[in-house]
Amino acid sequence: MEGQSKRANQPPGLEFDSSLRKLGSPGNPDPCCPMDDFILGMKEAAPGSDSSVGRRMSGGGNHLNKTASLDSLKSSFFNNIGNKHISCKGVSSGKRQNWFHKNSKSICFTIGLMGFFLWLDYLMFVDFDSMNFYNKSVLETSSTKDNRDVSGKNESSSVLMYGRLMSLASSSLAEKEFREDPSNLWKEPSSQASAWKPCADRKSSEDPGYPKQSNRFILVSANGGLNQQRVAVCNAVAVASLLKASLVIPRFLYSTVWKDPSQFGDIYKEEHFIKTMKDDITIVKELPTYLQSLDLEAIGSVVTDADLAKEAKPNDYIRLALPILLRNGVVHFLGFGNRLGFDPLTPHLQKLRCKCNFHALKFAPNIQKVGSLLVKRIRKYHSARNMLDRELLGDAMPYNPSIRHDVNKGPSKHIALHLRFEEDMVAYSQCDFGGGESEKNELQAYRETHFPLYLQRLKNMKPVSSEELRLSGRCPLTPEEAALVLSGLGLKRGTYIYLAGSHIYGGWTRMKPFTSLYPNLVTKEDLLTPSELEPFRNFSSQASAFMNLQIQRASPVHLLFLCHLSSDKLAALDFIACATADVFALTDSGSQLSSLVSGYRTYFGGGHAPTLRPNRKRLAAILLENGTIGWDTFQDRVKKMIEEDQLVHVRHYGQSIYRQPRSPECMCKSH
Repeated sequence: MEGQSKRANQPPGLEFDSSLRKLGSPGNPDPCCPMDDFILGMKEAAPGSDSSVGRRMSGGGNHLNKTASLDSLKSSFFNNIGNKHISCKGVSSGKRQNWFHKNSKSICFTIGLMGFFLWLDYLMFVDFDSMNFYNKSVLETSSTKDNRDVSGKNESSSVLMYGRLMSLASSSLAEKEFREDPSNLWKEPSSQASAWKPCADRKSSEDPGYPKQSNRFILVSANGGLNQQRVAVCNAVAVASLLKASLVIPRFLYSTVWKDPSQFGDIYKEEHFIKTMKDDITIVKELPTYLQSLDLEAIGSVVTDADLAKEAKPNDYIRLALPILLRNGVVHFLGFGNRLGFDPLTPHLQKLRCKCNFHALKFAPNIQKVGSLLVKRIRKYHSARNMLDRELLGDAMPYNPSIRHDVNKGPSKHIALHLRFEEDMVAYSQCDFGGGESEKNELQAYRETHFPLYLQRLKNMKPVSSEELRLSGRCPLTPEEAALVLSGLGLKRGTYIYLAGSHIYGGWTRMKPFTSLYPNLVTKEDLLTPSELEPFRNFSSQASAFMNLQIQRASPVHLLFLCHLSSDKLAALDFIACATADVFALTDSGSQLSSLVSGYRTYFGGGHAPTLRPNRKRLAAILLENGTIGWDTFQDRVKKMIEEDQLVHVRHYGQSIYRQPRSPECMCKSH
């Protein structure tokens, strides 16, 4: 009570203690400024006051008498402050200025160093606040509690399989932010690559003479999406030549999956196709009138996929189709896809396939126009710069080698990544992707709906664990695994990523581990306006069902471009963007898009268009050591895995000539 009473009667002037006592220095008391000693003494003398504000008086060890009169002290205080405060302030201020002047460099260095570490800390942990990293097994996962986004929809937390490696990757990316990108990412490792030149369109003495107009005709109805149809067209050219028949412009079947009514003329230049192949086969736009009225199924002129095995040999066509052709004058290959093997095939037929794929099939002008807009906005560069650009974009992107790109105006290099992690692939693989029981139940329900015959076959087979499937390379790479490969190769965090997918399984939550390392994602919808995309959307009732991923825009270092499968015309834009990239990376070497794009880059790239193909089996073995492997070791093994796949070699027997055109029938090697 006594302390409270004295505080209540404390003079108002003492409220200025916190600011005024700064005028003196406890270690060097100034006789002209006794108010500091006075105020500090009062604080210590006041019973009941906070212990934290009690002080010893500066200078000597004496204390003020606790019974001193408050009124006399107040009078003394205000008498002294009026006369001495101004001179005291000048002396103290001069001392502070002198000290700051002497130590200014040290102060600036300390502040700058602290700011740098704060910025570095921000880079390392931004986007990771929603993730918990655990040093566990290869199938390590994060919490499965639900979060509610701003739209009110439930969104489960992201699945994390390799938390420790993701944390190491994040630290490495932050540390290397200002270092140069590894140069080996942007060029093919062997000089032998540039020794191979395109020559499938050259005439040779071994080629058959100009074909006479045949009165036998082949109709082809191709199924699947853009890339499957492209393969079917080139195979049809080879089959027509084999059977010495004229080819009717192929038709594209309407698919309940793709729901795209686009036909050949909507995707490719018909006249260019006919003109390019005229020295090899006769191509017509429709059947003669006398054949159009025939019921082809009734007369036995329809050959389906059930009649022809996959990758059938030439003899299969001669045995099955030639008798029908001689009898009825027409054969309709219905559902024609991958129905012609790559070997054994004569050099002439192989050459025709290459000529069709690389020279005869050019995208329609409207696709080239929008494709050029896409490429220009990726590069911020408006001229074709190499043969790949010219072959894919034609007149839509003018070629002017005298114009040089100003690297200060935007990104000049970009990587294209084809990430395949769609629900059908995930379900068919039978692999575990760390999503727990809910994921297993969801994928099993999908298999029961879409793959009943596959499930029936599995019942008669020995069960294989998910770990065995992964180590044998039979599991699709997750977005998280793709991000680890890119970071292992040294790709910078500031890289832009174009992502439009044939619906990534798990959607945005599955992409969170990827975006935590590479947050700058862009889509076709980001690079093209709605009005520019509208003509493409009209060809697909499902075209608007793209993933709409938000991006953080920053000054780009490089642009990473993820490719997309959708309707045929939209898929053509992806083909263009992927094929014209400085580097093309893929996660599934067996897909048609990956095969065709990598082959196109090999054929027209001149040895300057590298492709990165992770070996899933080897990568699984590396990731199995998630709990113990060091980051430097991880990087070394990932780089070695990629480099060994990039060795230049001639096409092997049975290998796709669309994917690997380095062969005497397709390309010429200079010595």
